[in-house]
Amino acid sequence: MSCLFSCCASLTCGLCSSVAAGISRSSARLAYCGLFGVSLVVSWILREFGAPLMEKMPWIKTEAQPEEWFQMQAVLRVSLGNFLFFAIFALIMIGVKDQNDRRDAWHHGGWMAKMVIWILLVVLMFFLPNVIFSIYGVLSIFGAGLFLLVQVVLLLDFTHSWNDSWVEKDEQKWYIALLVVSIGCYLATFTFSGLLFIWFNPSGHDCGLNVFFLVMTMILAFVFAVIALHPAVNGSLLPASVISVYCAYVCYTGLSSEPRDYVCNGLHTKSKAVSVGTLVLGLLTTVVSVIYSALRAGSSTTFLSPPSSPRAGGSKPLLEAEDLEDGKNKKTEGEGQPVSYSYTFFHLIFALASMYSAMLLSGWTSLNESSDLIDVGWTSVWVRICTEWVTAGLYIWSLVAPLLFPDREFF
Repeated sequence: MSCLFSCCASLTCGLCSSVAAGISRSSARLAYCGLFGVSLVVSWILREFGAPLMEKMPWIKTEAQPEEWFQMQAVLRVSLGNFLFFAIFALIMIGVKDQNDRRDAWHHGGWMAKMVIWILLVVLMFFLPNVIFSIYGVLSIFGAGLFLLVQVVLLLDFTHSWNDSWVEKDEQKWYIALLVVSIGCYLATFTFSGLLFIWFNPSGHDCGLNVFFLVMTMILAFVFAVIALHPAVNGSLLPASVISVYCAYVCYTGLSSEPRDYVCNGLHTKSKAVSVGTLVLGLLTTVVSVIYSALRAGSSTTFLSPPSSPRAGGSKPLLEAEDLEDGKNKKTEGEGQPVSYSYTFFHLIFALASMYSAMLLSGWTSLNESSDLIDVGWTSVWVRICTEWVTAGLYIWSLVAPLLFPDREFF
């Protein structure tokens, strides 16, 4: 048996060494995304199969607790280890402005050491007292909300960039494409909202709250179009339609998170399938948001750029960022090439995403539902609905702010 463990350990070390050696400077950001993805897989596995093992740890099982509590503890402990890993790097990277800074090499290299540190942090979390994770669970609710806010800002940035890139082509076919996509998104929004009325407003029941959520979603979609097309507003129909589809989707995720014994939840007969589907979509959205924030961090059109970053529009900054990372630019090494994105913000996104994924897997630290259900409960409902309303508020603000403050520059 000892020989088997030795062989497994040596193979694991060899695999980690080969993976670490294959990570170049230009692929470092994707490596961080991969590490975050591994943390999600580990959280999922421990949530499903780690509860019996944790019940045997006396410093964790201090009193009789249901199985759901141990599942939540497993998720929170992996999440805290992941959060600390990225939060520490976010603090270390504060103030890095050029590639001559020694910390630039820490960000891009040393992957074998980083993997060991990450593993040690995650393992250490399982030897800490429960009170730490009770506090972390509460803080994670706010951290997850902040991550959802960042998602909204990134979505707004993406829609405006998409619209600007097609408008800059200044060709009739691209204007027609804008109109077709916009109309398609609005048709999808109202069609989907109609289906939600059928699913979450069953006949014979008083479902005023669900009707209010759905009516607000449809009203917001209409308001987006009216404001965006107003002559005084420098808006476009494409961002308005995309934000409308997103709001309808967020409304759906909120309604589908309602307790399964709630009579207005028409999907309760397929509770497990719906919750797993919501989980997969939520995790995919998390991973996509993290990857997009990493790639978009070099763009000067968002607040993600450090003060020393090149300021240019469109997709050009992303190409310049790759050139900087590959060393293809013409500047001499002694001049100190500016970093292509904010390392601190980059790691902060992962730290907040760790909190969000913990809330997603633990049902927002709620023990009121079956352990087979994920992201279910009234806390999740209101978090989603509030996210929808914040999205609407931010989009409307992005349209009217230039009118209210004409002397300020808005990106």
